[in-house]
Amino acid sequence: MSVMIVTGGSRGIGAAVARAAGLAGYGVVVNYLRDAEAAGSICADIASDGGRAVACQGDMAVVDDVAALFETAERDLGPVTAMVNNAGATGLAGRLDEADPDMIRQVVDLNLTGLIYCLRAAVQRMSTRHGGQGGAIVNISSRAAELGSAGDYVWYAASKAGVETVTHGLAQEVAQEGIRINAVAPGIIETDIHAAAGDPGRVDRMAATVPMGRAAPPEEVADAVMYLLSGRASYITGAVLNVSGGR
Repeated sequence: MSVMIVTGGSRGIGAAVARAAGLAGYGVVVNYLRDAEAAGSICADIASDGGRAVACQGDMAVVDDVAALFETAERDLGPVTAMVNNAGATGLAGRLDEADPDMIRQVVDLNLTGLIYCLRAAVQRMSTRHGGQGGAIVNISSRAAELGSAGDYVWYAASKAGVETVTHGLAQEVAQEGIRINAVAPGIIETDIHAAAGDPGRVDRMAATVPMGRAAPPEEVADAVMYLLSGRASYITGAVLNVSGGR
């Protein structure tokens, strides 16, 4: 059985990816930070469809928690062959000059430093250089990486630009070690991340700026993630796929 870790897998895009992975036959590790009930519900959904899933609490900005996540996966399901780095936060929306420095640090620590910790741990286990069997990784970026998110959260946009840079660089570094690494950059997606940033009406307001004229459900992002993880994308690495309706 192929085994996938989904960080931040209890809600939004991560939950959609976890469900899709379960349907595709992966054993799924659903990482969560606080909401054990939501993570358990995702695992129950996967099990009800005949799949296997376990929930694992952990803060991906803490290197020991990252190590424990892989240990849980290997103990309960087997060697990890796929990973989706989705855990992330925006912080409260607003101008940079009015933002709390601790909030900025927490966002960057999770979105970028934590993702790098996850990639480091994944390569140590997947790479043929380390005796692994290879695998595929998808990092969740954002169209904010290119657009900048002025007036909303430029620190978040900066962290996601870093996600795309490490995707490009590490993909080249491990290309001959059996690992493919790509990123998906969602646009306006119908998740609760906007409400968490203090702007619950953002999806409806921003949908008008999308050339296709709508926001997207997280399942459309999950479809792109699953494609990049699949054998159909066997010659794709170091790429960033925009899932943004043209925005």
